[in-house]
Amino acid sequence: MPQDLDVRLLGVDELTSPADRARLLAPRLKALGDPNRLHLVLLLAEGPRSVRELTEAAGMRQTLVSHHLALLREQGLVTVTPRGRSNVHALCCEALAGPVRALATLAALTPAGVEACCR
Repeated sequence: MPQDLDVRLLGVDELTSPADRARLLAPRLKALGDPNRLHLVLLLAEGPRSVRELTEAAGMRQTLVSHHLALLREQGLVTVTPRGRSNVHALCCEALAGPVRALATLAALTPAGVEACCR
């Protein structure tokens, strides 16, 4: 006779220590640490795009864009959806777009970035 199990999803905080969370997060942050990949993520924070659109917007060769997108997909930061004869790439979730834009603003060498960072 089957039993009903009382199952709930555990948050990351409940499953791992801060050191374990840091080990899980480090590869993703490393992926974002490359200027080309961060550029692509910032473009995708504006909305989903095809490789061709990313190539034109980033000013990179198609092979370089595809290479960096593959690394971002491996880390679960970017998803791909087939659409016709091309693939559309998007951030894994909208929750990633805001922090990435905020970090870019803080790191920018603009008066607004310096002001936001130093207050």
